[in-house]
Amino acid sequence: MKRLVLATLGAVFGLGLLLITPQSALAQRKAPPGDGYKKVSTLVQLPDFLPGLGTLYADPATLPAGPFLAYDRQGNLVSSIYMIPLKAMNDQKAFNDLKSGKGEQVDHVDIVYNAGHPGVAEPHYHIILWYISAAKAAALK
Repeated sequence: MKRLVLATLGAVFGLGLLLITPQSALAQRKAPPGDGYKKVSTLVQLPDFLPGLGTLYADPATLPAGPFLAYDRQGNLVSSIYMIPLKAMNDQKAFNDLKSGKGEQVDHVDIVYNAGHPGVAEPHYHIILWYISAAKAAALK
């Protein structure tokens, strides 16, 4: 059942990628993205750059789900991250109409459990839509 929920969430996120407007996608390719996004390190106590993820930006109105837009040290968009509370997944809550970070093709998706951190204190899953290869993602230090 949980696999079905995760697969459904992945499909919803993928469909969301198809609905983004080209202008928004272009504006978000380089940091800072604009459109109401704020650097996460200015909103909560996190470093500017998170090894393995990058520099995160989020629209406070979309929290906690996101998307969080992640950029490498050169300011290039590398992923969109959704932080979905474990309780919401266990309650089989739907996450419809989630905004997407970029209109380009997703290279791969990671789903990672997190026990909580500043900004999203409750246990949750990071659903990461990577726009770069797994090797480049692993090199984000």
